[in-house]
Amino acid sequence: MTARGKLTLGPLLFHWTAQKRRDFYFHIADEADLDCVYLGEVVCSKRDPFFEPHIEAVVERLTAAGKQVVRSTLAMMTLDREVAAARALAQTGVLVEANDVACLSEVAGRPHVVGPYINVFNEGACDVLIDGGAVRIVLPVEMTKSAVRVLAGRAGETEMLVFGRQPLAVAMRCYHARSHGLTKDGCQFVCGLDPDGLPADTIDGQALLTVNGTQTLSNGYLVLLDELGELRAMGVTHFRLSPQDMDMVAVARIHRAVLDGQRGTAEAMTQLRQLTGSIPWQNGFLHGREGLAWIERADAHA
Repeated sequence: MTARGKLTLGPLLFHWTAQKRRDFYFHIADEADLDCVYLGEVVCSKRDPFFEPHIEAVVERLTAAGKQVVRSTLAMMTLDREVAAARALAQTGVLVEANDVACLSEVAGRPHVVGPYINVFNEGACDVLIDGGAVRIVLPVEMTKSAVRVLAGRAGETEMLVFGRQPLAVAMRCYHARSHGLTKDGCQFVCGLDPDGLPADTIDGQALLTVNGTQTLSNGYLVLLDELGELRAMGVTHFRLSPQDMDMVAVARIHRAVLDGQRGTAEAMTQLRQLTGSIPWQNGFLHGREGLAWIERADAHA
């Protein structure tokens, strides 16, 4: 178990305006008790130019606040320019989170983070990535406790998502555009209309998924507050919060207090519920159930 669990903020998955995104990171730099912040476009490279003018200022602000900055890459690279961008980023010497296997050759031999979009489900895959220079592996959200117990600590550092919509898939097609009668090439950036994603319900109106450009997310928020201590005991060192359109400083404060043993999980979950409102909570994957399930503590230990 580490002396102090590391709290991280994953890359922003949604298409916010450049001003909102910049102000969000400035606020995170100044107010959030986080150890590491991931920056970069994971879903669609067409969004990159909007925030590019602010990257340097955001990195400087976060670094000055004592936070480690990791630069994230796309989860699906389909164009030569996207691979070239990852190569150029790696050559700057910054710590890169590789989210597509196409990026692994660009960071090979350099210290890097393996993101949750690269499936690491067994010891063999884990060892190959470590041999290639991975210093931290972010496990996929579909991991069960038994698998986490085997893999956590195998790399120098192990990270898991503990709050936010669960990333499930990234596709070539953009359903966000299609839902507005548009094509991917002529999308008009309609994903920006939904700063926390577009709900996708079943035909009988049951909430099921969330659409974010080419990405599919869970309809609810993954919440592992009650499992933080157990995950630390297994060897997980870093705990990731995924940015949502809400008060993420308050979310970070709640998780930090639980990790530091300054707040009980029951009190913390009550406070978190006030922030998440009617959005359902989910933790099924970790407990060997369907991902959208919510397993109470008593049920989990039954």
